[in-house]
Amino acid sequence: MSRPARLGVGVVSAGRVGVVLGAALARAGHTVVAASGVSRDSVRRAEEMLPGVPLLPPDEVVSKADLVLLALPDDALNGMVRGLAATGSLRPGQIVVHTSGAHGIEVLGPAAEHGALPLALHPVMTFTGRPEDLDRITACSVGITAADGDEAAWNVGEALVVEMGSDPVRVPSEARAAYHTALTHGANHLMTLVSDAVDLLRKQGIATPERLIGPLLSAALDNALRHGDRALTGPVARGDAGTVRKHLDVLRDKAPEMLPAYRELARRTADRAAANGLLRPDLAPDVFKAIDEEP
Repeated sequence: MSRPARLGVGVVSAGRVGVVLGAALARAGHTVVAASGVSRDSVRRAEEMLPGVPLLPPDEVVSKADLVLLALPDDALNGMVRGLAATGSLRPGQIVVHTSGAHGIEVLGPAAEHGALPLALHPVMTFTGRPEDLDRITACSVGITAADGDEAAWNVGEALVVEMGSDPVRVPSEARAAYHTALTHGANHLMTLVSDAVDLLRKQGIATPERLIGPLLSAALDNALRHGDRALTGPVARGDAGTVRKHLDVLRDKAPEMLPAYRELARRTADRAAANGLLRPDLAPDVFKAIDEEP
């Protein structure tokens, strides 16, 4: 894999992802020439992670850069790219990268029309925008999407990711939406699930619920990644319909806002357990009935 030439990097904007990737590219030997950011948090992040880098309007950042890093919310990306194209900020030979998981390179069409090389580089990690994230980036994968059949573009994306210390994973354009759906469902909903469990424990006066369930959840995640459905345990997989009913009663009384999510996850768990032979066929009907019945 060829090493990219030293590039002048422009970061739009100085959010949590932008400053981390900018700092990672600087650590790899590239130069961050400018960044954009107007909020107090963006200015603070830029000062901490990209010291000495001037903060400029997006069009000026882009005009100075060989590598344009568009670290923007999903819904803001299309308008920004079109705006940069309209202002003439983009030029042939630039590498224009966005960090959105939801988009492929089609959103960079106006940049490609100006002769830029479009790439999608999505780090599969949550960031805080602080220095410790530079360690996190070396432990994560980055989903890469380039134009179909353009092997040189794929190689450029992979080389940039390797330089940042991450693991490049090719994600075809047609798989991008499902890729992001899977990651969001796994990560964001996991955080909601964990927070709900912690809140329920805390409301019952149980001290340090995070310490209580941390080892359990870590082991469950490790087992799921290593062994898949074979690692599934708990009352649904065992066919303990009575315990499922008891859980639902507890939630009705103490945390009714959690009840719909528990039902849906229990039903999905039962489906998987039954399909994989963990939930015995003779016990499955009682489990599904317990999940769906009302008091």
